[in-house]
Amino acid sequence: MPVFDWLRKRRRERVLRDSAIPDALWDEACATLSFLASFDADELHRLRALAVLFLDAKAIVGARGHVVTPAQRVIIAIEACVLVLNLDLAWFDDFENVIVYPDEFVPGWEYEDEAGVVHRQDEALAGEAMPRGPVMLSWPDVEAGADWDVSGMNLVIHEFAHKMDMRRGEADGCPPLPPDIPPKVWTAKLTAAYEHFSARVRLGRHTHIDPYAAEHPAEFFAVLAEVFFADPVCFRREYRGLYDLYVQFFHQDPAARLERRGAGAPGPAPSAP
Repeated sequence: MPVFDWLRKRRRERVLRDSAIPDALWDEACATLSFLASFDADELHRLRALAVLFLDAKAIVGARGHVVTPAQRVIIAIEACVLVLNLDLAWFDDFENVIVYPDEFVPGWEYEDEAGVVHRQDEALAGEAMPRGPVMLSWPDVEAGADWDVSGMNLVIHEFAHKMDMRRGEADGCPPLPPDIPPKVWTAKLTAAYEHFSARVRLGRHTHIDPYAAEHPAEFFAVLAEVFFADPVCFRREYRGLYDLYVQFFHQDPAARLERRGAGAPGPAPSAP
Protein backbone atom coordinates (compact mmCIF):
# COMPACT_ATOMS: atom_id res chain seq x y z
CA MET A 1 0.00 0.00 0.00
CA PRO A 2 1.45 3.43 -0.96
CA VAL A 3 2.50 5.56 2.01
CA PHE A 4 -0.12 8.24 1.31
CA ASP A 5 -2.93 5.69 1.24
CA TRP A 6 -1.64 4.09 4.44
CA LEU A 7 -1.53 7.45 6.21
CA ARG A 8 -5.03 8.29 5.00
CA LYS A 9 -6.33 4.95 6.25
CA ARG A 10 -4.71 5.43 9.65
CA ARG A 11 -6.10 8.94 9.95
CA ARG A 12 -9.60 7.71 9.06
CA GLU A 13 -9.36 5.01 11.71
CA ARG A 14 -8.22 7.56 14.30
CA VAL A 15 -11.08 9.96 13.50
CA LEU A 16 -13.67 7.19 13.63
CA ARG A 17 -12.29 6.06 16.98
CA ASP A 18 -11.74 9.42 18.65
CA SER A 19 -14.72 11.38 17.24
CA ALA A 20 -17.41 8.71 17.28
CA ILE A 21 -21.00 9.93 17.55
CA PRO A 22 -22.45 8.76 20.89
CA ASP A 23 -25.22 6.19 20.55
CA ALA A 24 -27.86 8.36 22.22
CA LEU A 25 -27.07 11.31 19.94
CA TRP A 26 -27.06 9.12 16.83
CA ASP A 27 -30.39 7.56 17.77
CA GLU A 28 -31.91 10.99 18.48
CA ALA A 29 -30.82 12.35 15.09
CA CYS A 30 -31.94 9.26 13.15
CA ALA A 31 -35.33 9.29 14.85
CA THR A 32 -36.09 12.69 13.31
CA LEU A 33 -35.37 11.54 9.74
CA SER A 34 -38.20 9.30 8.58
CA PHE A 35 -36.56 8.30 5.27
CA LEU A 36 -33.87 6.41 7.20
CA ALA A 37 -36.46 3.80 8.22
CA SER A 38 -35.80 1.89 4.99
CA PHE A 39 -32.01 1.72 5.47
CA ASP A 40 -30.58 -1.62 6.56
CA ALA A 41 -28.02 -2.07 9.35
CA ASP A 42 -25.02 -2.03 7.01
CA GLU A 43 -26.16 1.17 5.30
CA LEU A 44 -26.72 2.89 8.65
CA HIS A 45 -23.31 1.74 9.86
CA ARG A 46 -21.59 3.19 6.80
CA LEU A 47 -23.68 6.36 6.97
CA ARG A 48 -22.66 6.84 10.59
CA ALA A 49 -18.98 6.52 9.68
CA LEU A 50 -19.36 9.04 6.87
CA ALA A 51 -21.14 11.46 9.22
CA VAL A 52 -18.24 11.21 11.70
CA LEU A 53 -15.71 11.95 8.95
CA PHE A 54 -17.87 14.78 7.60
CA LEU A 55 -18.12 16.41 11.03
CA ASP A 56 -14.37 16.12 11.46
CA ALA A 57 -13.75 17.85 8.13
CA LYS A 58 -16.42 20.56 8.24
CA ALA A 59 -17.18 23.36 10.68
CA ILE A 60 -20.93 23.68 11.22
CA VAL A 61 -21.35 27.09 12.78
CA GLY A 62 -24.24 29.32 13.77
CA ALA A 63 -24.82 32.84 12.47
CA ARG A 64 -26.86 35.77 13.75
CA GLY A 65 -27.13 34.33 17.21
CA HIS A 66 -28.08 30.78 16.27
CA VAL A 67 -26.49 28.14 18.50
CA VAL A 68 -25.90 24.87 16.67
CA THR A 69 -26.65 21.95 18.98
CA PRO A 70 -24.91 18.57 18.76
CA ALA A 71 -28.13 17.01 17.42
CA GLN A 72 -28.39 19.68 14.70
CA ARG A 73 -24.80 18.98 13.62
CA VAL A 74 -25.48 15.27 13.32
CA ILE A 75 -28.77 15.74 11.45
CA ILE A 76 -27.09 17.99 8.90
CA ALA A 77 -24.19 15.56 8.52
CA ILE A 78 -26.50 12.59 8.00
CA GLU A 79 -28.57 14.31 5.32
CA ALA A 80 -25.47 15.54 3.49
CA CYS A 81 -23.79 12.13 3.62
CA VAL A 82 -26.84 10.27 2.34
CA LEU A 83 -26.00 11.69 -1.09
CA VAL A 84 -22.52 10.15 -1.09
CA LEU A 85 -23.24 6.96 0.86
CA ASN A 86 -21.94 4.81 -2.01
CA LEU A 87 -19.66 7.46 -3.52
CA ASP A 88 -16.96 9.42 -1.67
CA LEU A 89 -16.78 12.39 0.69
CA ALA A 90 -14.34 13.92 -1.80
CA TRP A 91 -17.44 15.30 -3.53
CA PHE A 92 -17.52 17.85 -0.68
CA ASP A 93 -13.84 18.63 -0.37
CA ASP A 94 -14.01 22.08 -2.01
CA PHE A 95 -15.41 23.87 1.06
CA GLU A 96 -15.00 23.84 4.83
CA ASN A 97 -18.00 25.55 6.43
CA VAL A 98 -21.72 25.00 6.85
CA ILE A 99 -23.40 28.13 8.20
CA VAL A 100 -26.70 27.78 10.04
CA TYR A 101 -29.05 30.73 10.48
CA PRO A 102 -31.96 31.10 12.93
CA ASP A 103 -34.31 31.87 10.04
CA GLU A 104 -34.30 32.79 6.36
CA PHE A 105 -31.45 35.11 5.45
CA VAL A 106 -30.50 37.67 2.80
CA PRO A 107 -27.04 36.81 1.44
CA GLY A 108 -26.49 40.28 -0.05
CA TRP A 109 -23.97 39.11 -2.64
CA GLU A 110 -23.56 40.96 -5.93
CA TYR A 111 -22.95 39.68 -9.44
CA GLU A 112 -22.43 41.23 -12.87
CA ASP A 113 -24.48 39.95 -15.80
CA GLU A 114 -23.32 39.60 -19.40
CA ALA A 115 -24.42 43.16 -20.13
CA GLY A 116 -22.23 44.51 -17.32
CA VAL A 117 -25.16 45.31 -15.04
CA VAL A 118 -24.48 44.66 -11.36
CA HIS A 119 -27.27 42.90 -9.45
CA ARG A 120 -27.60 42.46 -5.68
CA GLN A 121 -29.23 39.41 -4.10
CA ASP A 122 -31.73 40.89 -1.65
CA GLU A 123 -34.23 38.01 -1.62
CA ALA A 124 -34.63 36.08 1.64
CA LEU A 125 -33.44 32.50 1.20
CA ALA A 126 -33.86 29.26 3.15
CA GLY A 127 -30.57 27.89 1.82
CA GLU A 128 -27.70 28.68 -0.50
CA ALA A 129 -24.75 26.70 -1.86
CA MET A 130 -21.82 28.79 -3.01
CA PRO A 131 -19.41 27.56 -5.72
CA ARG A 132 -16.23 26.54 -3.88
CA GLY A 133 -17.73 28.21 -0.81
CA PRO A 134 -19.93 27.42 2.18
CA VAL A 135 -23.37 25.93 2.39
CA MET A 136 -25.83 28.21 4.20
CA LEU A 137 -28.98 26.86 5.83
CA SER A 138 -31.98 28.19 7.72
CA TRP A 139 -32.43 25.86 10.69
CA PRO A 140 -36.27 26.07 10.79
CA ASP A 141 -36.31 24.94 7.15
CA VAL A 142 -33.85 22.13 7.87
CA GLU A 143 -36.04 21.08 10.78
CA ALA A 144 -39.21 21.19 8.65
CA GLY A 145 -37.58 18.97 6.05
CA ALA A 146 -37.32 16.11 8.53
CA ASP A 147 -41.02 15.39 7.94
CA TRP A 148 -41.31 14.99 4.18
CA ASP A 149 -45.01 14.15 4.25
CA VAL A 150 -45.78 17.56 5.76
CA SER A 151 -43.17 19.83 4.16
CA GLY A 152 -42.41 18.10 0.84
CA MET A 153 -38.83 19.37 1.06
CA ASN A 154 -35.39 18.48 2.36
CA LEU A 155 -33.22 21.57 2.39
CA VAL A 156 -29.93 19.87 3.26
CA ILE A 157 -30.17 17.29 0.48
CA HIS A 158 -31.15 20.09 -1.93
CA GLU A 159 -28.20 22.34 -1.16
CA PHE A 160 -25.64 19.54 -1.07
CA ALA A 161 -26.96 18.27 -4.40
CA HIS A 162 -26.16 21.76 -5.72
CA LYS A 163 -22.62 21.38 -4.35
CA MET A 164 -22.24 18.15 -6.32
CA ASP A 165 -23.60 19.86 -9.43
CA MET A 166 -21.06 22.68 -8.95
CA ARG A 167 -18.06 20.37 -9.00
CA ARG A 168 -17.46 21.14 -12.67
CA GLY A 169 -18.43 24.82 -12.56
CA GLU A 170 -21.73 26.66 -12.53
CA ALA A 171 -24.70 24.54 -11.46
CA ASP A 172 -26.59 23.42 -14.56
CA GLY A 173 -28.18 20.10 -13.60
CA CYS A 174 -25.30 17.99 -14.90
CA PRO A 175 -22.76 17.05 -12.20
CA PRO A 176 -19.52 15.28 -13.11
CA LEU A 177 -20.67 11.90 -14.37
CA PRO A 178 -19.12 8.44 -14.02
CA PRO A 179 -17.80 6.79 -17.20
CA ASP A 180 -20.87 4.58 -17.52
CA ILE A 181 -23.22 7.56 -17.96
CA PRO A 182 -22.62 9.40 -21.27
CA PRO A 183 -23.21 13.15 -20.79
CA LYS A 184 -25.46 13.19 -23.88
CA VAL A 185 -27.71 10.56 -22.31
CA TRP A 186 -27.92 12.42 -18.99
CA THR A 187 -28.60 15.76 -20.66
CA ALA A 188 -31.25 14.31 -22.98
CA LYS A 189 -33.14 12.57 -20.15
CA LEU A 190 -32.90 15.51 -17.76
CA THR A 191 -33.94 18.02 -20.42
CA ALA A 192 -36.92 15.95 -21.56
CA ALA A 193 -38.15 15.49 -17.99
CA TYR A 194 -37.49 19.15 -17.13
CA GLU A 195 -39.43 20.42 -20.16
CA HIS A 196 -42.32 18.06 -19.44
CA PHE A 197 -42.43 19.11 -15.78
CA SER A 198 -42.15 22.82 -16.59
CA ALA A 199 -45.09 22.52 -19.00
CA ARG A 200 -47.16 20.89 -16.27
CA VAL A 201 -46.36 23.73 -13.89
CA ARG A 202 -47.16 26.41 -16.48
CA LEU A 203 -50.54 24.76 -17.10
CA GLY A 204 -51.28 24.72 -13.38
CA ARG A 205 -51.45 20.95 -13.19
CA HIS A 206 -51.05 19.30 -9.80
CA THR A 207 -47.72 17.68 -9.10
CA HIS A 208 -46.32 15.93 -6.04
CA ILE A 209 -42.92 17.38 -6.95
CA ASP A 210 -42.23 20.94 -5.76
CA PRO A 211 -43.06 23.37 -8.63
CA TYR A 212 -39.85 25.22 -7.74
CA ALA A 213 -38.10 22.51 -9.76
CA ALA A 214 -39.33 24.27 -12.90
CA GLU A 215 -37.18 27.34 -12.17
CA HIS A 216 -34.01 26.03 -13.83
CA PRO A 217 -32.42 22.69 -14.75
CA ALA A 218 -30.10 23.06 -11.74
CA GLU A 219 -33.10 23.40 -9.43
CA PHE A 220 -34.78 20.48 -11.17
CA PHE A 221 -31.72 18.31 -10.47
CA ALA A 222 -31.58 19.37 -6.80
CA VAL A 223 -35.32 19.06 -6.12
CA LEU A 224 -35.34 15.61 -7.71
CA ALA A 225 -32.41 14.65 -5.48
CA GLU A 226 -34.68 15.43 -2.52
CA VAL A 227 -37.49 13.34 -4.04
CA PHE A 228 -35.05 10.55 -4.93
CA PHE A 229 -34.21 9.95 -1.27
CA ALA A 230 -37.41 11.03 0.49
CA ASP A 231 -40.15 9.93 -1.96
CA PRO A 232 -38.42 7.68 -4.50
CA VAL A 233 -41.53 5.80 -5.62
CA CYS A 234 -43.02 9.13 -6.72
CA PHE A 235 -39.88 9.97 -8.71
CA ARG A 236 -39.79 6.54 -10.33
CA ARG A 237 -43.49 6.77 -11.22
CA GLU A 238 -43.20 10.24 -12.77
CA TYR A 239 -39.87 10.04 -14.61
CA ARG A 240 -38.67 6.46 -14.75
CA GLY A 241 -35.90 7.02 -17.30
CA LEU A 242 -34.34 9.82 -15.26
CA TYR A 243 -34.86 7.90 -12.03
CA ASP A 244 -32.79 5.05 -13.43
CA LEU A 245 -29.97 7.50 -14.22
CA TYR A 246 -30.07 8.82 -10.65
CA VAL A 247 -29.78 5.21 -9.45
CA GLN A 248 -26.74 4.81 -11.68
CA PHE A 249 -25.23 8.12 -10.56
CA PHE A 250 -25.74 7.78 -6.80
CA HIS A 251 -25.24 3.98 -6.78
CA GLN A 252 -28.42 3.68 -4.72
CA ASP A 253 -31.97 2.57 -5.50
CA PRO A 254 -34.15 4.08 -2.75
CA ALA A 255 -37.43 2.79 -4.25
CA ALA A 256 -36.10 -0.78 -4.27
CA ARG A 257 -34.77 -0.21 -0.75
CA LEU A 258 -38.25 0.77 0.40
CA GLU A 259 -39.75 -2.31 -1.18
CA ARG A 260 -37.13 -4.63 0.33
CA ARG A 261 -37.85 -3.19 3.77
CA GLY A 262 -41.60 -3.45 3.28
CA ALA A 263 -42.00 0.33 3.61
CA GLY A 264 -43.40 1.04 0.18
CA ALA A 265 -44.92 -0.38 -2.94
CA PRO A 266 -44.02 -0.18 -6.61
CA GLY A 267 -45.50 2.77 -8.47
CA PRO A 268 -47.53 2.45 -11.64
CA ALA A 269 -46.05 2.80 -15.11
CA PRO A 270 -44.24 6.09 -15.77
CA SER A 271 -46.24 8.91 -17.29
CA ALA A 272 -43.37 10.76 -18.94
CA PRO A 273 -39.89 10.28 -20.39
